[in-house]
Amino acid sequence: MPRAFLLVVIAALAPQVATAHVVRHSSIPEAYRGAWAPVETDCKDDKSVITLSAKAYIGPAGSCMVDYVSGPSGAIYSARLQCPGSGVQAQKKTIVNLIFRSADAGQILVGPTFESLAAHRRCSASAPPAKQN
Repeated sequence: MPRAFLLVVIAALAPQVATAHVVRHSSIPEAYRGAWAPVETDCKDDKSVITLSAKAYIGPAGSCMVDYVSGPSGAIYSARLQCPGSGVQAQKKTIVNLIFRSADAGQILVGPTFESLAAHRRCSASAPPAKQN
């Protein structure tokens, strides 16, 4: 009987322990804020540059507000973005997910899925930021 009780307690607590390492943040971590361009393009190419700020994403997907960011303190983050609809659906917001993580010095990997992560390099402070749509 005590052995069965112990197994029930372990089974009840195990899922909570397994997910305890993921933390929900209200903004994009400071290390990722700024303008980023794909490695193979120029920072002056407004169509490919993305700009991450504490509560916003501006880039090819449009101009979106950060709902929340999930991830441990460091490795891989996933941002849930709220983007305005287009055309007739302009009043309805679209939910977009953006995954980002550190790569080499001055580089991050960014994309909507793990399979589509693309290397981006930080644009210098003197480079113009991406234009808002």
